[in-house]
Amino acid sequence: MPRDTTTRVAVASRSFSRHPILRAELLERYECVTFNDAGVSLAGEALIEFLSGHDKAITALERLDEATLARLPELKVVGKYGVGLDMIDLAALARLGKKLGWTGGVNKRSVSELVIAAAIALLRHVPQGNALVLGGGWKQLMGRQLSQRTVGIVGCGHVGKDLAVLLRAFGCRVLAHDIKTFPEFYATHAIEPMGLDALLAEADIVTLHLPLDSSTRDILPADKLGLMRRGSILINMARGGLVDEAAVKAMLADGHLAGAAFDVFAEEPPVDFDLLRHPNMLALPHIGGSAEEAVLAMGRAAIAGLDKGRDPLDFVGQGG
Repeated sequence: MPRDTTTRVAVASRSFSRHPILRAELLERYECVTFNDAGVSLAGEALIEFLSGHDKAITALERLDEATLARLPELKVVGKYGVGLDMIDLAALARLGKKLGWTGGVNKRSVSELVIAAAIALLRHVPQGNALVLGGGWKQLMGRQLSQRTVGIVGCGHVGKDLAVLLRAFGCRVLAHDIKTFPEFYATHAIEPMGLDALLAEADIVTLHLPLDSSTRDILPADKLGLMRRGSILINMARGGLVDEAAVKAMLADGHLAGAAFDVFAEEPPVDFDLLRHPNMLALPHIGGSAEEAVLAMGRAAIAGLDKGRDPLDFVGQGG
């Protein structure tokens, strides 16, 4: 493909901007590129100023709301770096005649492996064991295996399906809840579809893999969390805002939950240190997609998205 010498591209993402391979591959395609070389988090007026005068943009965690998009008349296409779409007002993007380039599932294996790592770490008390040894202690901590556990996957999209297949290799009984049905996939991999309440009541481990939108926000409030089995584990590697974090803290404190692993929080970085410092809480800094292979895949999908933009409304209800 010949190099585009006229289209102006802005890369707001700090991660993309400092990645040498992605920079080089974008510059092979486009000559006029502005990178976020200052490495600053762009929002509000700063984001508008950075994107102004550009025809296309690559964004990641930058919030593109209607007020911002309305002040960017030249911007025609947004290539999304990453799989989450909750930072973009898709309806506003469509109303303003702008296109979106997005590919779901490009980081699914990165997230799936992290879920398994977190589940094993909590079941085997890995964080506590590490802290014990570093503090000069030495005693055996009795844990449980992931093998043969019952795992409930809430949201059976790209990541949920990938995780389900990996869990079957551990001999896990896998339950799934989703607003869509996937009968062929469920039958092929011996996955048991069921309602959310039933899944919460049966699973040893509940793991969330949902986009964040009006239908999923607070999908696990305190009363739903109370349906989980005593001694079970909750994992959220999807989006902050899906779970009542105060209720999780209370359930960890009274032992109802044996552990929780969160890579995402309603407020990032999180500030509830009573939750974060609970010995059975594994808190991570939003690293689900931070594997070298996933970063390359996400970046290349964003570059391709600049030429393959579609109606943003095509992606409503997706983001994972």
